[in-house]
Amino acid sequence: MTATSIHLPLPVPDYPDAHPPPALSEKEQTLYDRVLEHFSIADYTIPGINEDKAALMVDEKIWLSYECLLRYLRATKWDANATIERLEGTLKWRREFGIYDKITAEHVEPEATTGKEFLFGYDTHGRPALYMCPSKQNTEESPRQIHYTVWMLERAIDLMGPGVETLALMIDYADKAKNPSIGTARTVLYILQTHYPERLGLALIAHLPWLLHAFYKLITPFIDPITKLKMVFNPVSNENGLFRTAADAEASGADSASRVFELDQLAKDGWNGSQLFMYSHAVYWEALVKLCEDRRTSMAAAWHRIGGKVGTKEWDIKVAVRDEMSKMEVDLEKAPTENAQSQF
Repeated sequence: MTATSIHLPLPVPDYPDAHPPPALSEKEQTLYDRVLEHFSIADYTIPGINEDKAALMVDEKIWLSYECLLRYLRATKWDANATIERLEGTLKWRREFGIYDKITAEHVEPEATTGKEFLFGYDTHGRPALYMCPSKQNTEESPRQIHYTVWMLERAIDLMGPGVETLALMIDYADKAKNPSIGTARTVLYILQTHYPERLGLALIAHLPWLLHAFYKLITPFIDPITKLKMVFNPVSNENGLFRTAADAEASGADSASRVFELDQLAKDGWNGSQLFMYSHAVYWEALVKLCEDRRTSMAAAWHRIGGKVGTKEWDIKVAVRDEMSKMEVDLEKAPTENAQSQF
Protein backbone atom coordinates (compact mmCIF):
# COMPACT_ATOMS: atom_id res chain seq x y z
CA MET A 1 0.00 0.00 0.00
CA THR A 2 1.38 3.41 -1.04
CA ALA A 3 1.79 5.94 1.75
CA THR A 4 -0.21 9.16 1.37
CA SER A 5 1.52 12.53 1.33
CA ILE A 6 0.37 15.18 3.77
CA HIS A 7 0.12 18.87 2.83
CA LEU A 8 -1.32 20.37 6.00
CA PRO A 9 0.16 21.62 9.31
CA LEU A 10 -0.36 19.27 12.24
CA PRO A 11 -2.79 20.36 15.00
CA VAL A 12 -1.55 21.72 18.33
CA PRO A 13 -0.90 18.68 20.55
CA ASP A 14 -1.96 18.27 24.16
CA TYR A 15 1.56 18.00 25.56
CA PRO A 16 1.21 15.66 28.59
CA ASP A 17 4.17 17.04 30.56
CA ALA A 18 3.03 20.67 30.40
CA HIS A 19 2.84 22.50 33.71
CA PRO A 20 1.73 25.99 34.75
CA PRO A 21 4.47 28.53 35.50
CA PRO A 22 6.27 27.80 38.78
CA ALA A 23 5.82 30.05 41.80
CA LEU A 24 8.19 33.01 42.07
CA SER A 25 10.47 33.71 44.98
CA GLU A 26 9.60 36.69 47.16
CA LYS A 27 12.25 38.83 45.45
CA GLU A 28 11.16 37.76 41.96
CA GLN A 29 7.52 38.46 42.80
CA THR A 30 8.40 41.95 43.99
CA LEU A 31 10.26 42.71 40.74
CA TYR A 32 7.48 41.22 38.65
CA ASP A 33 4.87 43.29 40.48
CA ARG A 34 6.88 46.46 39.79
CA VAL A 35 6.93 45.75 36.05
CA LEU A 36 3.25 44.75 36.00
CA GLU A 37 2.22 47.90 37.86
CA HIS A 38 4.08 50.06 35.32
CA PHE A 39 2.09 48.67 32.38
CA SER A 40 -1.22 48.37 34.23
CA ILE A 41 -1.88 52.02 35.06
CA ALA A 42 -5.08 53.27 33.41
CA ASP A 43 -3.47 56.10 31.42
CA TYR A 44 -0.33 54.21 30.37
CA THR A 45 1.08 55.20 26.96
CA ILE A 46 4.01 53.83 24.98
CA PRO A 47 6.95 56.28 24.99
CA GLY A 48 7.97 57.62 21.59
CA ILE A 49 4.55 57.06 19.99
CA ASN A 50 2.21 59.86 18.87
CA GLU A 51 0.09 60.73 21.89
CA ASP A 52 -3.24 60.04 20.18
CA LYS A 53 -2.12 56.49 19.29
CA ALA A 54 0.13 55.68 22.25
CA ALA A 55 -2.42 53.87 24.43
CA LEU A 56 -2.11 50.09 24.47
CA MET A 57 -4.21 48.19 21.94
CA VAL A 58 -5.98 44.99 22.98
CA ASP A 59 -3.43 42.87 21.08
CA GLU A 60 -0.63 44.58 23.01
CA LYS A 61 -2.32 43.97 26.35
CA ILE A 62 -2.66 40.29 25.45
CA TRP A 63 1.02 40.24 24.42
CA LEU A 64 2.00 41.71 27.82
CA SER A 65 1.20 38.42 29.53
CA TYR A 66 2.50 37.08 32.83
CA GLU A 67 4.94 34.83 30.95
CA CYS A 68 6.03 37.65 28.62
CA LEU A 69 6.98 39.90 31.52
CA LEU A 70 8.92 37.01 33.06
CA ARG A 71 10.74 36.26 29.80
CA TYR A 72 11.99 39.84 29.68
CA LEU A 73 12.83 39.86 33.40
CA ARG A 74 14.96 36.73 32.97
CA ALA A 75 16.59 38.21 29.85
CA THR A 76 17.64 41.28 31.86
CA LYS A 77 18.74 39.17 34.85
CA TRP A 78 15.81 40.44 36.92
CA ASP A 79 16.50 44.14 36.48
CA ALA A 80 13.01 45.68 36.65
CA ASN A 81 14.01 49.05 35.16
CA ALA A 82 15.86 47.40 32.27
CA THR A 83 12.90 45.08 31.72
CA ILE A 84 10.48 48.01 31.47
CA GLU A 85 12.79 49.80 29.04
CA ARG A 86 13.23 46.71 26.92
CA LEU A 87 9.52 45.87 26.85
CA GLU A 88 8.71 49.42 25.79
CA GLY A 89 11.36 49.14 23.08
CA THR A 90 9.68 46.00 21.76
CA LEU A 91 6.20 47.53 21.97
CA LYS A 92 7.42 50.44 19.86
CA TRP A 93 9.27 48.13 17.44
CA ARG A 94 6.18 45.94 16.94
CA ARG A 95 4.20 49.04 15.97
CA GLU A 96 6.89 50.40 13.64
CA PHE A 97 7.78 47.04 12.07
CA GLY A 98 4.12 46.43 11.29
CA ILE A 99 3.31 43.31 13.31
CA TYR A 100 -0.35 44.35 13.68
CA ASP A 101 -1.04 45.85 10.24
CA LYS A 102 1.66 45.74 7.55
CA ILE A 103 3.06 42.22 8.05
CA THR A 104 -0.03 40.36 6.87
CA ALA A 105 -0.44 36.97 5.19
CA GLU A 106 -1.14 38.76 1.91
CA HIS A 107 2.03 40.86 2.23
CA VAL A 108 4.39 37.94 2.82
CA GLU A 109 2.71 35.28 0.67
CA PRO A 110 5.01 35.81 -2.37
CA GLU A 111 7.85 34.61 -0.13
CA ALA A 112 5.96 31.43 0.78
CA THR A 113 5.16 29.85 -2.57
CA THR A 114 8.06 27.38 -2.66
CA GLY A 115 7.84 26.25 0.97
CA LYS A 116 11.22 27.65 1.98
CA GLU A 117 9.75 28.03 5.48
CA PHE A 118 6.89 26.04 6.95
CA LEU A 119 5.49 24.95 10.30
CA PHE A 120 4.96 21.23 10.78
CA GLY A 121 4.92 19.00 13.85
CA TYR A 122 6.15 19.41 17.41
CA ASP A 123 9.23 18.18 19.27
CA THR A 124 9.19 16.03 22.41
CA HIS A 125 8.72 19.17 24.54
CA GLY A 126 5.66 20.26 22.55
CA ARG A 127 7.55 23.02 20.72
CA PRO A 128 6.29 23.81 17.20
CA ALA A 129 8.86 23.06 14.50
CA LEU A 130 9.69 25.88 12.10
CA TYR A 131 11.45 24.42 9.06
CA MET A 132 13.75 26.54 6.89
CA CYS A 133 14.94 25.25 3.51
CA PRO A 134 17.45 27.76 2.04
CA SER A 135 17.67 25.78 -1.23
CA LYS A 136 14.05 26.77 -1.95
CA GLN A 137 14.80 30.50 -1.88
CA ASN A 138 12.56 32.15 -4.50
CA THR A 139 13.11 35.89 -4.10
CA GLU A 140 15.91 38.43 -4.02
CA GLU A 141 17.00 39.81 -0.66
CA SER A 142 14.62 42.51 0.53
CA PRO A 143 12.90 43.71 3.71
CA ARG A 144 9.98 41.43 2.83
CA GLN A 145 12.18 38.36 3.34
CA ILE A 146 12.77 39.50 6.92
CA HIS A 147 9.07 40.31 7.30
CA TYR A 148 8.27 36.75 6.23
CA THR A 149 10.62 35.19 8.78
CA VAL A 150 9.08 37.31 11.55
CA TRP A 151 5.55 36.47 10.33
CA MET A 152 6.37 32.76 10.51
CA LEU A 153 7.83 33.21 13.99
CA GLU A 154 4.59 34.89 15.09
CA ARG A 155 2.61 31.95 13.66
CA ALA A 156 4.81 29.50 15.55
CA ILE A 157 3.93 31.41 18.73
CA ASP A 158 0.23 31.10 17.81
CA LEU A 159 0.66 27.31 17.71
CA MET A 160 2.34 26.92 21.10
CA GLY A 161 0.16 24.88 23.45
CA PRO A 162 -0.24 25.28 27.23
CA GLY A 163 3.11 25.47 29.01
CA VAL A 164 5.07 25.89 25.76
CA GLU A 165 6.91 29.20 25.21
CA THR A 166 9.63 28.24 22.74
CA LEU A 167 9.98 26.83 19.23
CA ALA A 168 12.25 24.32 17.51
CA LEU A 169 14.07 25.79 14.50
CA MET A 170 14.92 23.27 11.76
CA ILE A 171 17.37 24.43 9.07
CA ASP A 172 18.18 22.03 6.23
CA TYR A 173 21.17 22.89 4.02
CA ALA A 174 20.66 20.04 1.56
CA ASP A 175 20.47 20.60 -2.22
CA LYS A 176 23.18 23.24 -2.55
CA ALA A 177 21.50 25.70 -0.20
CA LYS A 178 22.90 29.20 0.09
CA ASN A 179 23.09 31.44 3.12
CA PRO A 180 21.60 34.93 3.30
CA SER A 181 24.01 37.85 3.36
CA ILE A 182 25.81 38.68 6.59
CA GLY A 183 23.71 41.86 6.78
CA THR A 184 20.40 39.99 6.59
CA ALA A 185 21.61 37.36 9.06
CA ARG A 186 22.65 40.06 11.53
CA THR A 187 19.30 41.84 11.17
CA VAL A 188 17.33 38.65 11.84
CA LEU A 189 19.56 37.75 14.78
CA TYR A 190 19.11 41.22 16.25
CA ILE A 191 15.33 40.98 15.98
CA LEU A 192 15.23 37.52 17.52
CA GLN A 193 17.57 38.30 20.40
CA THR A 194 16.14 41.75 21.15
CA HIS A 195 12.42 41.34 20.59
CA TYR A 196 11.86 37.60 21.06
CA PRO A 197 13.90 36.72 24.17
CA GLU A 198 13.67 33.13 25.34
CA ARG A 199 11.60 32.08 22.33
CA LEU A 200 14.18 29.72 20.80
CA GLY A 201 14.17 26.35 22.50
CA LEU A 202 16.29 24.41 20.01
CA ALA A 203 17.97 25.02 16.65
CA LEU A 204 18.75 21.91 14.58
CA ILE A 205 20.97 22.51 11.54
CA ALA A 206 21.13 19.56 9.15
CA HIS A 207 23.37 18.71 6.19
CA LEU A 208 25.71 21.62 6.85
CA PRO A 209 28.59 21.35 4.33
CA TRP A 210 32.02 22.31 5.51
CA LEU A 211 32.07 25.35 3.20
CA LEU A 212 29.19 26.90 5.12
CA HIS A 213 30.93 26.49 8.47
CA ALA A 214 32.78 29.69 7.57
CA PHE A 215 29.48 31.57 7.42
CA TYR A 216 28.56 30.44 10.93
CA LYS A 217 32.00 31.45 12.19
CA LEU A 218 31.40 34.93 10.77
CA ILE A 219 28.02 35.38 12.49
CA THR A 220 29.02 33.65 15.75
CA PRO A 221 30.16 36.93 17.37
CA PHE A 222 26.60 38.24 16.96
CA ILE A 223 24.95 35.20 18.61
CA ASP A 224 24.50 35.41 22.37
CA PRO A 225 26.04 32.58 24.46
CA ILE A 226 22.69 31.11 25.52
CA THR A 227 21.53 30.85 21.90
CA LYS A 228 24.79 29.13 20.92
CA LEU A 229 24.09 26.38 23.46
CA LYS A 230 20.76 25.67 21.76
CA MET A 231 22.35 25.11 18.33
CA VAL A 232 22.86 21.50 17.21
CA PHE A 233 24.70 20.76 13.96
CA ASN A 234 23.90 17.66 11.89
CA PRO A 235 21.56 15.82 14.33
CA VAL A 236 21.20 12.05 13.94
CA SER A 237 18.05 9.99 13.38
CA ASN A 238 17.25 6.29 13.69
CA GLU A 239 14.17 4.14 14.15
CA ASN A 240 13.67 5.61 17.66
CA GLY A 241 13.55 9.27 16.63
CA LEU A 242 15.80 12.29 16.07
CA PHE A 243 18.72 12.93 18.43
CA ARG A 244 21.27 15.66 19.03
CA THR A 245 24.30 13.41 18.59
CA ALA A 246 25.31 10.02 17.23
CA ALA A 247 26.11 8.94 20.79
CA ASP A 248 22.56 9.76 21.92
CA ALA A 249 21.14 7.86 18.95
CA GLU A 250 23.28 4.79 19.59
CA ALA A 251 22.31 4.70 23.26
CA SER A 252 18.63 5.26 22.55
CA GLY A 253 15.70 2.97 23.12
CA ALA A 254 12.01 3.20 22.41
CA ASP A 255 11.52 5.41 25.48
CA SER A 256 14.73 7.41 25.28
CA ALA A 257 14.67 10.71 27.14
CA SER A 258 17.39 12.11 24.86
CA ARG A 259 15.12 12.01 21.80
CA VAL A 260 14.24 15.49 20.50
CA PHE A 261 11.61 14.41 17.94
CA GLU A 262 9.29 11.45 17.58
CA LEU A 263 9.30 10.21 13.99
CA ASP A 264 5.56 10.79 13.60
CA GLN A 265 6.06 14.52 14.31
CA LEU A 266 8.94 14.86 11.86
CA ALA A 267 9.01 15.42 8.08
CA LYS A 268 10.63 12.63 6.09
CA ASP A 269 12.30 14.82 3.47
CA GLY A 270 15.63 15.96 4.86
CA TRP A 271 14.94 14.73 8.40
CA ASN A 272 14.04 11.02 8.07
CA GLY A 273 10.75 11.33 9.92
CA SER A 274 7.74 9.17 9.15
CA GLN A 275 5.53 12.02 7.91
CA LEU A 276 5.50 12.30 4.11
CA PHE A 277 4.99 16.05 4.21
CA MET A 278 5.13 17.78 0.84
CA TYR A 279 4.66 21.52 0.62
CA SER A 280 1.73 22.40 -1.64
CA HIS A 281 1.20 26.13 -1.42
CA ALA A 282 -2.37 25.98 -2.72
CA VAL A 283 -3.33 23.67 0.15
CA TYR A 284 -0.93 24.47 3.00
CA TRP A 285 -0.98 28.27 3.02
CA GLU A 286 -4.73 28.72 3.39
CA ALA A 287 -4.84 26.01 6.06
CA LEU A 288 -2.01 27.57 8.10
CA VAL A 289 -3.48 31.07 7.90
CA LYS A 290 -6.92 29.84 9.00
CA LEU A 291 -5.54 27.62 11.77
CA CYS A 292 -3.61 30.54 13.26
CA GLU A 293 -6.36 33.12 12.78
CA ASP A 294 -8.90 30.84 14.47
CA ARG A 295 -6.50 30.15 17.33
CA ARG A 296 -5.75 33.85 17.87
CA THR A 297 -9.48 34.61 17.86
CA SER A 298 -10.10 31.88 20.43
CA MET A 299 -7.23 33.07 22.63
CA ALA A 300 -8.43 36.69 22.49
CA ALA A 301 -11.95 35.58 23.50
CA ALA A 302 -10.50 33.55 26.38
CA TRP A 303 -8.40 36.53 27.47
CA HIS A 304 -11.53 38.69 27.66
CA ARG A 305 -13.45 36.02 29.60
CA ILE A 306 -10.62 35.60 32.11
CA GLY A 307 -10.57 39.32 32.86
CA GLY A 308 -8.84 41.07 29.96
CA LYS A 309 -5.89 42.53 31.83
CA VAL A 310 -2.17 43.03 31.33
CA GLY A 311 -0.39 40.18 33.10
CA THR A 312 -2.96 37.49 32.27
CA LYS A 313 -1.27 34.10 32.13
CA GLU A 314 -0.75 32.50 28.73
CA TRP A 315 -1.24 29.20 30.55
CA ASP A 316 -4.78 30.14 31.58
CA ILE A 317 -5.65 31.38 28.09
CA LYS A 318 -4.31 28.30 26.31
CA VAL A 319 -5.88 25.86 28.77
CA ALA A 320 -9.23 27.60 28.26
CA VAL A 321 -8.86 27.25 24.49
CA ARG A 322 -7.80 23.61 24.82
CA ASP A 323 -10.76 22.78 27.04
CA GLU A 324 -13.15 24.58 24.69
CA MET A 325 -11.81 22.61 21.72
CA SER A 326 -12.12 19.33 23.64
CA LYS A 327 -15.74 20.15 24.49
CA MET A 328 -16.49 20.92 20.85
CA GLU A 329 -14.97 17.61 19.76
CA VAL A 330 -17.10 15.72 22.32
CA ASP A 331 -20.23 17.56 21.17
CA LEU A 332 -19.45 16.70 17.54
CA GLU A 333 -19.03 13.04 18.44
CA LYS A 334 -22.37 13.03 20.29
CA ALA A 335 -24.28 14.78 17.51
CA PRO A 336 -24.59 11.83 15.05
CA THR A 337 -25.80 9.50 17.83
CA GLU A 338 -28.38 11.99 19.07
CA ASN A 339 -29.58 12.67 15.53
CA ALA A 340 -29.95 8.96 14.84
CA GLN A 341 -31.92 8.42 18.07
CA SER A 342 -34.27 11.31 17.25
CA GLN A 343 -35.37 9.49 14.09
CA PHE A 344 -36.95 6.65 16.11
